[in-house]
Amino acid sequence: MPLQARKLAQGLLLCASVLILAGCAGGPPKHLDNGCKIFQEKDDWYEYANNSFKKWGVPVHVQLAIIYQESRFRSEAEAPDDTLLGFIPWGQVTSAYGYAQVLDSTWEWYKKSTGNSGADRDDFEDAADFIGWYGNMSHKKLGISKWDAYNQYLAYHEGHGGWKRKSYKRKPWLMKVARKVKRRAARYAAQLKRCKDDLDDGGWFW
Repeated sequence: MPLQARKLAQGLLLCASVLILAGCAGGPPKHLDNGCKIFQEKDDWYEYANNSFKKWGVPVHVQLAIIYQESRFRSEAEAPDDTLLGFIPWGQVTSAYGYAQVLDSTWEWYKKSTGNSGADRDDFEDAADFIGWYGNMSHKKLGISKWDAYNQYLAYHEGHGGWKRKSYKRKPWLMKVARKVKRRAARYAAQLKRCKDDLDDGGWFW
C-alpha cells in the first residue's frame, strides 16, 4: 500500500476509535445494578460522588440510588411529554432535566445558594453535588438523616413543604418507589463496601 494511502487509512481508523470511545464515555453505564461496575466504567464519577459526600454528608450509595431512579444515569433525561386526549403532544409535564431530574427553579436555587453559577444538570459532577446539597437541606430543614434513602427520596420528590405536609401519604405509588430507592441504596452500599479500598486508592485497574 502506498505511504499516502496507508497514512490516510491510519487517520480514519484513529478518528473512528475516538468517536467510538467518545460515544461509550457519553452514554449511561452498562451495569446499572452494580455500584462498583458503574465506577469501574465511569472512572471519574467516584471522585465526584465522594467529593459530594465529603462536602454535604449524603453517602455515595444514596446519591447513586436517587440518580438511578430519576434518570437511569442518562445525562440528558427529560420529563415525559404530556398529551391531550391521550395522543396529541402537549408539551412536557415539568422542566425536570438531567441526571438528577431537577426543575429549572430548583436548579437556580441551588446555583444561587452554592455559588456554582456554571453548573449544568447534564454534568454528573454537578448532579452529584446537587443531590448532596439537597439532602443536606432536607436534613437541616426536616431532620431527615442523610443516610435515610427512603425519606430523602420522598423529600426529593415532593419538596420540603410537601414532605412536611406528608403529601406522599396520598401517593401509595410514590411510597412504593421510595422503598425501591431504599433497597437499591442498600444494595449499592454493600457492593461499594467491597470495592471501596480500590476506589479510594484509584488503582489503575479501575
